[in-house]
Amino acid sequence: MRQAIELARTRVPPSDDPPVGALVYDHDGRLLGRGYHDRPGTGDPTAYAELIAVRQAADAVGGWRLDGCTVVTTLEPGVMAAGALVLARVQRLVIGSWDPYHGAVCSQWDLVRDRRLNHRLEVISDVLSDETDPLIADYLEVEKYHAEQRRIDMQLGL
Repeated sequence: MRQAIELARTRVPPSDDPPVGALVYDHDGRLLGRGYHDRPGTGDPTAYAELIAVRQAADAVGGWRLDGCTVVTTLEPGVMAAGALVLARVQRLVIGSWDPYHGAVCSQWDLVRDRRLNHRLEVISDVLSDETDPLIADYLEVEKYHAEQRRIDMQLGL
């Protein structure tokens, strides 16, 4: 997790994206991929830390199946990244902090353990959260504001 935290810190502020770092390890603990959120820097709407790391891991193993692999990420993945982890057949997901606004592992949805899907991940959470929580504190404050604005807009019928 500490390597993912250092990777998250490489994100160049300011950014609309939270500082997130992700790593993919094979079953022997060999690093296969790494990434950090970089949508603004790349202009790619899929440039999430987990997706970048999974793409690198798939290249490293020569295929899309990441059986036996572990993804370590500083922030709970959202729907797109969580879906990719399921489809890539990742075995285990290690999370630092929860994302109460967009999280698709437990906070808003539980996509990675949904019984309707053909694969489910083992989830280990709150790993070094005392170090990952401060990384995303500013992001969560902004999201809290946006969530309140959406609530008000809905009440006003906007």
